[in-house]
Amino acid sequence: MKWAEIAVHTSNEAVDAVSNLLYEAGASGVVIEDSREPDLEHDTRFGELYELDRADYPSEGAIVKAYLPVNSFLPETVNELKNEISNLVSFGLDIGPNSVTQSEVDEEDWSTAWKDYYHPVKISKRFTIVPTWEDYERLSTDELIIELDPGMAFGTGTHPTTVMCLQALEKTVNNGDEVVDIGTGSGVLSIGAALLGAGRVTALDLDEVAVESARQNAELNGLAGQINVRQGNLLDVYDGMPDVAVANILAEVIVTFTDEAYRVLKPGGLFITSGIIAQKKDEVKDALAASGFRIEEVMVMEDWTAIIARKPEAGGTDAEILSK
Repeated sequence: MKWAEIAVHTSNEAVDAVSNLLYEAGASGVVIEDSREPDLEHDTRFGELYELDRADYPSEGAIVKAYLPVNSFLPETVNELKNEISNLVSFGLDIGPNSVTQSEVDEEDWSTAWKDYYHPVKISKRFTIVPTWEDYERLSTDELIIELDPGMAFGTGTHPTTVMCLQALEKTVNNGDEVVDIGTGSGVLSIGAALLGAGRVTALDLDEVAVESARQNAELNGLAGQINVRQGNLLDVYDGMPDVAVANILAEVIVTFTDEAYRVLKPGGLFITSGIIAQKKDEVKDALAASGFRIEEVMVMEDWTAIIARKPEAGGTDAEILSK
């Protein structure tokens, strides 16, 4: 099947409006190439999630791309789209260069072209995420390679929330530790824990697609025998007592089971939480403290937060320990 790539060069302020018009024209998604992207700064040394080539971006404004099937209605659709974009000026929008170009793409090429954007990414002192189709040689003997196939589901493992969790695991996991990964998704955190020398690793997820994805990725990394992937809600199906629990899920979910996480952790155990937007950071910290955890570190990357919290050695809250 033939597809038409429609590329609209517009201003930064008109990106949302142009994207909406492309959706209305029948696109199921858009690609945005923003001239500001190569200049964005990240908060930490490892915050840059991929290499950006300025030549891939426009010198000004943004290019919004979408794909429409090539059929007898396409010329009419494109002409109508051009008129609707030009009419945006009547709403006070600067539409920038306002150029609309069209090219044909074969479906088989389009279905694999996204692979050109994924390359090995070093995300911490030791961890490097490597797409399965890339040849990669270790830069040092202690480098840990996590192979992922982004096409399977759940992304590339380089989202800031995942990066911070892997960095936190790198700091905290010791040989032989028991680790539970709550809401595992792709299984990347369980893989990271196993590579760091964890003993028993349990990966939990309610979504059966995530469970299958995690199993496949564990097998891909030669760790199927070390990672027990199970389907279940949060900690409902977990019967262990971990040294480290990690949950890269929404803040709204984290606050619902901090008591349960505290209960299952060994005294002195660590609870690593991420997936927390900046506005929810204090809410999660308060929930952790109320359950008895001591906040050890707060990590920030872009608009996201991760928190490392410890269950006190003696059990109970810090207040209870101080009163003894």
